[in-house]
Amino acid sequence: MRTVRWLRQLLLLCGLLPALALPPACAKERIFWLVRDLPPFTIFDGPEKGQGVVDQLLPLLIGQMPEYDHSIVRVNRARGIQMLQDRSNFTCDPTLLWTPERAKYVRFSMPSLGVLSGGLVLRKENQALVAPYLDGQEVNLHGLLSETPLKLGIVAERSYGTQIDSILRQLPDTSLSRHYGNDATANLLQMQKLGRLRMVLGYWPEVRYLIQQQGGVLADYQFHPVQGVDRYQFLHVGCSDSPLGREAIAHIDQLLPALRRDVLPGLYARWLDPELHEGYLQESKRFFEDR
Repeated sequence: MRTVRWLRQLLLLCGLLPALALPPACAKERIFWLVRDLPPFTIFDGPEKGQGVVDQLLPLLIGQMPEYDHSIVRVNRARGIQMLQDRSNFTCDPTLLWTPERAKYVRFSMPSLGVLSGGLVLRKENQALVAPYLDGQEVNLHGLLSETPLKLGIVAERSYGTQIDSILRQLPDTSLSRHYGNDATANLLQMQKLGRLRMVLGYWPEVRYLIQQQGGVLADYQFHPVQGVDRYQFLHVGCSDSPLGREAIAHIDQLLPALRRDVLPGLYARWLDPELHEGYLQESKRFFEDR
């Protein structure tokens, strides 16, 4: 009798095991959104914390993607790229520039926002160093760095757009000072202020914000666009190129047309020099006519 009862319990347990192994019917996949302290897109500290362009974009995307759970993860640029390269991770980055290298492991959305291209930032006391390489306000970056012993501070693993990236690849490695840590651009600007670095590659809205946060005076700095580089470049949302990442991008592409037309230009324009504000808003209306 005991044997029969024991066999019944065993059979019942065996019948339950497959059910226990199955995930709950209501379980959702979780997107890990990768963000870094990147004003004016994401702002982690200070009086304008959470008021960046992407700080305000992410809740709009998350609110319209209820089929997923969502987590926001702070990373530096190098760590974020490593996570995107791992197709076993369901990770997405809302502030990616398209590059041929990244396209090998990232599924990109349609362009989401046109932003001013990066350029050379230096203190005005060092303006004479670059004067021979200027055409108007634009700097011949390749000539400057290949013909002088000057070093340029850059953020490691950051893309500055395909055109500037191409210039950087042609330069001797000794002409570049790479920063790998968190708050990389802020630290490069601090090194520049202390005289340990003459030139920094950066985006003026970001640099402008950081200089003010550090108590610097904007009038002490000069920004030069890079010769031969388009005025604007375009951000994308990018997810790991896996079935889950491709599915997420398909949904994001349905949401972006309205956001990039009606919401994002105004959020970005707020962070520009006042004299650029209206011109940018007008030009932004034509950004995606053929995209």
